[in-house]
Amino acid sequence: MKTLKLVDLAKTIRSKNAGTDRITFDIVFREKEQYDLVRKSGAITKATISQLYDIPQSRIVDFVEFDPAYAIKFTINRLRPSGSFGEGDVFGCQQYPPLLDIEIPVEE
Repeated sequence: MKTLKLVDLAKTIRSKNAGTDRITFDIVFREKEQYDLVRKSGAITKATISQLYDIPQSRIVDFVEFDPAYAIKFTINRLRPSGSFGEGDVFGCQQYPPLLDIEIPVEE
């Protein structure tokens, strides 16, 4: 089966702070067809995010497929508060790259 990378299907893939103790991720699509393709593929779930980021599912505090915006959103708890000693991404904006290469199966 043929696959496409998520980065080739989504309009926006980003991460950002959601308060001092959380990071939220947004995967937004331009068109319903791409959104539905990714959503129905099962390639992005709490379980796959947990595996991709090597975190327990309990750190994923929110996971939403938001149909009106053609978006998949999830939020994780940080291990350390934003800006605290030893925390490496104050704004949470450097956490999204592992999402780019998720393989989405497509029919040929």
